[in-house]
Amino acid sequence: MPASRRQDPEDPSDRAPAAPLASTLVAYSSRPDRRTIYPPGTTSVARMSTWLTADADAFVDLESMR
Repeated sequence: MPASRRQDPEDPSDRAPAAPLASTLVAYSSRPDRRTIYPPGTTSVARMSTWLTADADAFVDLESMR
């Protein structure tokens, strides 16, 4: 029986391929701006179950964090 192997998120060969995502920023004058991330090409009904919204300042540029 082959030995089991745990996935290592630090090993690039163990990472799942990146899924493309789209984002929309909504700017407000009296409260923090909000950004919504979702898979592109989804219908409005499907998008309602596959989105994430947070204050815009909660998101950072991926390259700046590497």
